[in-house]
Amino acid sequence: MAGHPKRSQDRPHVVSLAETVIMGEIQDSIQFVRSGISMQWRRLGGSGLVVSDLCMGTMTFGGQCDERLSHAICDRASDAGIDFFDAAELYPVPPTADRFGVTEEIFGRWLSTKQRETVIVATKVTGPGHGWFKPPVRHGKTTLDRHQIIAACEDSLRRLQTDYIDLYQTHWPDHGMPYEEVLGALTELKDAGKIRVAGCSNETSWGLMKSLWAADQSKLQRYHTVQNNFSLINRRCESELAQVCRREQVSLLPYSPLGGGVLTGKYQKENPVGARFSAYLDNGNDRQKAMANRFVNSRTLETARRVSEIADSIGTTATALSIAWSRQHDFVASTIFGATTLQQLEESLAARDLILDQETLERIDELDREIPNPMTEDGLRRL
Repeated sequence: MAGHPKRSQDRPHVVSLAETVIMGEIQDSIQFVRSGISMQWRRLGGSGLVVSDLCMGTMTFGGQCDERLSHAICDRASDAGIDFFDAAELYPVPPTADRFGVTEEIFGRWLSTKQRETVIVATKVTGPGHGWFKPPVRHGKTTLDRHQIIAACEDSLRRLQTDYIDLYQTHWPDHGMPYEEVLGALTELKDAGKIRVAGCSNETSWGLMKSLWAADQSKLQRYHTVQNNFSLINRRCESELAQVCRREQVSLLPYSPLGGGVLTGKYQKENPVGARFSAYLDNGNDRQKAMANRFVNSRTLETARRVSEIADSIGTTATALSIAWSRQHDFVASTIFGATTLQQLEESLAARDLILDQETLERIDELDREIPNPMTEDGLRRL
């Protein structure tokens, strides 16, 4: 198998993927170089699906990105070796009733121009609307019962212009709903050939274990993935959730590896015009303002400043460093990132061939000890 090109000698704290893996052996990892493209592929949980270890998030499509730019982002991501794309029926973000499903429609039109088997498609059914958030979907009457899961999947298939979804996820859980009903509906969809693998998102360690227990007891489809917030300003997944993933063959799919853009440094001086958290702080509802304050506060901004210093010292960017750090965890299958411009996409793609050495990781850990839990909490306690 071909090796990766060596990094230049003026970057002493960065090594190529072919040389080493620092944070534990990565299971079911395959490395390729083809036509100058380096990429790594990893298995999703205990399933048969193998995906690129970078995943293109699409929540900006139809919002901050028009269709032409959205398709250009997909083309560039695909050219760079990414074969894994993540969407949701609720997107784009922030969700509104008039834009519900637009992201899937835009992505579906791009997908229709490709050989279907070459793209791994993930999307999500909206979680319950009777808790922390009333989504502008199905008049706010969303729930995770069999009726809505089946109906939502059918609608996503239509918008995506495909016969099947590779990874179908619950967007957030309903801990008052029997997991047997949720997993039973997902099992029906799998048996019908409409989904290949099931996953969850924004789930607690307890909820993930409860679902796995229910699946094993009732012989239902297991969750093979969990998609949660995980970054250098929110490292909670490294504790209890990581143990569940390792012991139960579940892969973490981190979202917001750049801390919603905070780790890029764009919020350091002022709230940039057009940025998501700027809009939330200026004109958002109480829930959106609370979310923005979790991401953008004095502790997260100081963490971002010091991450940038570490990145500068090893000749890379905070963006590339943050994504590379996420990829190096043994329980992570693919790290999801988004973009609103092609330039942003290129900055993230720089992490493809980047692995941080032990000295750099120790500097990052020291920062975490000095500023633990910069986000204070990640919202899961409300579930």
